Amino acid sequence: MTHILHRAIGATLPHAAGGSGIEIVDTAGKRYLDASGGAAVSCLGHGHPAVNKALHEQIDRLAYAHSGFFTTDVAEKLADNLIAHAPKGISHTYLVSGGSEAVEAALKMARQYFIEKGEPARRNIVTRRQSYHGNTLGALAAGGNEWRRAPFAPLLMQTHHIDPCFAYRYAEPGESEEAYGLRAANLLEQKIQELGPDTVMAFIAETVVGATAGAVTPAKGYFKRIREICDKHGVLLILDEVMCGMGRTGTLHACEQEGIAPDLMTIAKGLGGGYEPIGAVLLSKKIYDAFAGGSGFFQHGHTYMAHPLACAAGLAVQETIQRDNLLANVTEMGALLQRRLGERFGNHAHVGDIRGRGLFQAVELVEDRSTKTPFDPARKLHAKVKKAAMARGLMVYPMGGTIDGQRGDHVLLAPPFIVTPEQIGEIVDRLGSAIDDALAS
Repeated sequence: MTHILHRAIGATLPHAAGGSGIEIVDTAGKRYLDASGGAAVSCLGHGHPAVNKALHEQIDRLAYAHSGFFTTDVAEKLADNLIAHAPKGISHTYLVSGGSEAVEAALKMARQYFIEKGEPARRNIVTRRQSYHGNTLGALAAGGNEWRRAPFAPLLMQTHHIDPCFAYRYAEPGESEEAYGLRAANLLEQKIQELGPDTVMAFIAETVVGATAGAVTPAKGYFKRIREICDKHGVLLILDEVMCGMGRTGTLHACEQEGIAPDLMTIAKGLGGGYEPIGAVLLSKKIYDAFAGGSGFFQHGHTYMAHPLACAAGLAVQETIQRDNLLANVTEMGALLQRRLGERFGNHAHVGDIRGRGLFQAVELVEDRSTKTPFDPARKLHAKVKKAAMARGLMVYPMGGTIDGQRGDHVLLAPPFIVTPEQIGEIVDRLGSAIDDALAS
């Protein structure tokens, strides 16, 4: 009997006992290849000596100091590191305990920015369907994951949604990538005009969509047009890189590959690699200056923000990635993973799309490739894939509701940045067998 309220009540979960490299070991001695980094978190794998050492040193020095009374050297060093590698225009960071907290803080920053500027009518947030920004009420309201939103809809603030940039599902036959990207981006312009430009404060989007739709990359030119639209109407651009950022796609920030910089960016997961709970908002100088030159404070806070142990983990993770040049391995192994997925599933009768960037890849499962028809949701194919994969000692991140919150299944892969070619081959082989097992059941 357990006294934990687990996510799935009544489920029998193996007990994790240890981990090393990209493997987790349970109490029965079974080993699991962590091909999803948990939820795209464990970028350095498990038990990395450099991070363990940093945590031991920090806990001997100081475990906790409330940020309302003190700053700490380790928090300052982490902030310096993050800003030194941040997109153009980003000048400060706000350190919290995870992705949902970061999104909540970013939304409040956007609102307070316009209050400081004397534009209190700006209150509307535009976001995209089939997006995910976190599970707290503000973040859930900003997201477009209908399955997660539905039970709590009466509690959510009003937000305004446009279609995602999802070429596999939304591009017209024969439409070029650039033409589709422009058409998808212009939906933001239409929504801003509909709401009234002077009432819109922010547009929030995942640079590469994560768990809700499965590693959906933006069409070429999409985000450049989005940036133009936001600048034209004075709307803040918030990029959510909680899952896709911090090196996951091959560059430290996914938006680098789009040639743009946001006004606010949320990061977490790969920031601390799972060694401690940590997230952050990266904010542009114009937002910082509005606060500093106005009320002089940000009206928000959390007990554990800038926690010294969390900052020590984050700093050690980022320094390790930089020292060991792991982003080069993300690019190289990402290309290999995509190639191996193509070899294994390119002609598979029930794989409609293989997509992603770097070590952030997904396959979308369909009943009919030619029509892109999804499987009946009642079949719960994604859950069967997860179960079959775990039986084969493989951790992957399958989800249902890929298309509209109800229909569609995909499997997300996000292995640690230290993954080797041999491990990539083993991941794809086991995944292929797990998908075939699930389809046969």
